[in-house]
Amino acid sequence: MSATPHPTLEDAKSLMGAAAALLDRSVTAAGELTDGGQKIDDHQVITERVAYAATEAIAAKEVIASIEEIRAEGRSNEMLELTAVASVGELVESLRSKLAASADELGLGDEAVEAAFPADVRGLLRRANAESLYRKIGIHVAETGGRNDFPLDEMHEQVRAQVREFGLNEVAPHAEHIHRQDDIVPEHFISSMAELGFFGLSVPEEYGGVEMGNMAMILTTEELSRASLAAAGSLITRPEILTKALLSGGTEDQRKEWLPKLSSGEVMVAISVTEPDIGSDVAGAKCRAERATVDGEEGWVINGPKAWCTFAGRANVIALLARTDPDLSKGRKGLSLFIVPKDTSTGHSFEFTQPGGGKITGKADATPGYRGMHSFTLQFEQYFVPAGNLVGGSEGEGRGFYLQMAGFAAGRLQTGGRACGLGQAALEETAKYVVDRNQFGQAISDFQLTQYTLGRMAIKLMGARAITYAAARAFDEDERAAAPLAAQSKLLACDVAVDVTQQGQLMHGGWGYAEEYPISRYVVDATVLPIFEGVKPILELRVIGASLLAH
Repeated sequence: MSATPHPTLEDAKSLMGAAAALLDRSVTAAGELTDGGQKIDDHQVITERVAYAATEAIAAKEVIASIEEIRAEGRSNEMLELTAVASVGELVESLRSKLAASADELGLGDEAVEAAFPADVRGLLRRANAESLYRKIGIHVAETGGRNDFPLDEMHEQVRAQVREFGLNEVAPHAEHIHRQDDIVPEHFISSMAELGFFGLSVPEEYGGVEMGNMAMILTTEELSRASLAAAGSLITRPEILTKALLSGGTEDQRKEWLPKLSSGEVMVAISVTEPDIGSDVAGAKCRAERATVDGEEGWVINGPKAWCTFAGRANVIALLARTDPDLSKGRKGLSLFIVPKDTSTGHSFEFTQPGGGKITGKADATPGYRGMHSFTLQFEQYFVPAGNLVGGSEGEGRGFYLQMAGFAAGRLQTGGRACGLGQAALEETAKYVVDRNQFGQAISDFQLTQYTLGRMAIKLMGARAITYAAARAFDEDERAAAPLAAQSKLLACDVAVDVTQQGQLMHGGWGYAEEYPISRYVVDATVLPIFEGVKPILELRVIGASLLAH
């Protein structure tokens, strides 16, 4: 009996059509159930499932679109297309499972699932998820070391190659030491990255940047994260968040003052939004800023605690969200964004006192991973900030939440890139290990389950990469409109990074738990990804779900 042929890209389109049909009915039903998203909290589980399924659908669509574009350019190949088909199959199977589980609550029943996925489509879906296809891809991963050669245009190929070389030669040799010793990012990382223009990728040329666009920024973030998430991959994220806020709502004087310094690496940034008792409910922030005159200068004094402020020690400035209207009932409308200058510190704690007596104290919180930048709990006491450092000037008062969210959208996009890079590192490290490791008289890469697992890791990474690259391109078109897509790329890519790193750890066996191998670092670093820049449930409900069901 001859083997059943593997599905084609045309078959993947058929699966996508079935998924879209079921998703459309589910979104409509969920919209009615939640009154256009107004009653999401009464139906959180359904909203989560529909939001995630919608994310998977976009990823599958973008996988197909990317391969079609590459094929049209004559640069496709069999293995690339097989991986794409399997990626679509994996995404569609997951989508179908989620929506089928909520079919009764949505009022759709089995007939809606059956209508979208009749017997012939289910058979096609099984073929797209066949173990033989996964193993074929896994064998290729083992043979190629899992290398990421996803085709790009000439400019972006050059960007990726340059950053990959930098990560390999400059960052990777120090990554384990930084992690194990809980050390701070070396200064030569920052100076070298500044020389290469990594901090100015989204800064317009008129303000000293290189303005290469969000795709170049994502590729840079991805390759830096492949070398080290904590010591390099996140370095450009915080300047990026403040850059977006300044471009969105800063005054022209503020842009001229700060953007050249951000793009040159002269000024490093920490972002301070979270408080000890305020996490995802950003609008509830209580750290306050009050008008004051200190030594004859008009400005604001800041009082209160902040938490999880990454890189706060080394940073030259903190982009801080503070309450300028003491009336808590004003919520987000009472918040403003400040650029808070401070001295730098390389320690795990610091205290900085101004000549007028204002003070910031900070203490780094111990974490199992994501070391190198350190996240601090801060306390502000009568800390003075000049009036000119209120982002947007007088018109920026009360607009801090919206400016911060504009920056966070960029941060979420970057986190999608960081997740892809970390997952890629885990895939390559695992491919190397299973080829070199012998058990029962043969390399463990020769075993079927190892091949299947490697294939699955590569398949999931393709979906994460496709939606993240699509979000980067959409950001170049319209950042505001692309914000939900950036959230979706962050949601999916971060889950993929967690899954892929943990699968890689299992493939290492007992050595996967030893710090001798980088895979253990990848695992603990990955666990932070679904948390920061918008914790997973908040993205699903308040960002993706709310946007999806309001339509």
